[in-house]
Amino acid sequence: MLDLFEKIAEAAKAIRGQWNKTPHAGIILGTGLGSLVAEIDVEATLDYADIPHFPQSTAVSHAGRLICGTLDGLPVMAMEGRMHMYEGYPLKLITLPVRVMQAMGAELLVVSNACGGMNPTYRCGDIMIIEDQINLMGDNPLIGVNDDRLGPRFPDMCEPYELALVDRALCVARAADIVAHRGVFVAVAGPNLETRAEYRFLRTIGADVVGMSTVPEVLVAVHCGLRCVGFSVITDMCLADALKPANVEEIIAVANEAEPRLTTLVKGVLALEQA
Repeated sequence: MLDLFEKIAEAAKAIRGQWNKTPHAGIILGTGLGSLVAEIDVEATLDYADIPHFPQSTAVSHAGRLICGTLDGLPVMAMEGRMHMYEGYPLKLITLPVRVMQAMGAELLVVSNACGGMNPTYRCGDIMIIEDQINLMGDNPLIGVNDDRLGPRFPDMCEPYELALVDRALCVARAADIVAHRGVFVAVAGPNLETRAEYRFLRTIGADVVGMSTVPEVLVAVHCGLRCVGFSVITDMCLADALKPANVEEIIAVANEAEPRLTTLVKGVLALEQA
């Protein structure tokens, strides 16, 4: 049995066999948001099945490929689809790609997701820049014996999303006339959506949006020293007193419709990385 450090090394070696650049950023593309790949000058495409120890994505609209190339001249690695706890994977495996990105030389993690909006001032199709997070998944990818080669035993989480990048993203949004908020993302295990009582609880504890991903990846990113910026596309409204049944097809359609705006924000944030 290989330990986590060795699995990361094997995966990174396989990727380097197809692409030998050092990425500046790793990008995780969530539900319905994979078309950002069209903006990348693709130099290598690897199916997750061809990368040692990578789990397979089974979620709707997730292609399950790693895209390596440049985005406006900046070397990047983009996950076209992610893995989720509700698919049955342990969080250490779900977050292994983040550690591989860091091992390849990435300094920044860009995460995106589709989410439910609980803040009544938000609307479907709006984008929220994540400024903080709440973990209600009932698990943590850092539980277990700590490997000091991968990060510290007790990583500090006072600023999981770099606030300078939050401000930068909001400036890009204002310049492009894109509706964007800053707020708190809460992660739950899923796969069911929440009850009215659960939405009331989540809103009461300070969350603006809710989803089933992102938090584990950011926990690991902080652990291994990556800077983070996160974007949530609000694909359905989850107001406890005006709740309607969710429609997956409509959720994906809203995410797809928002994708050009998300692309503008991501590209704008990354452009300033080269300044």
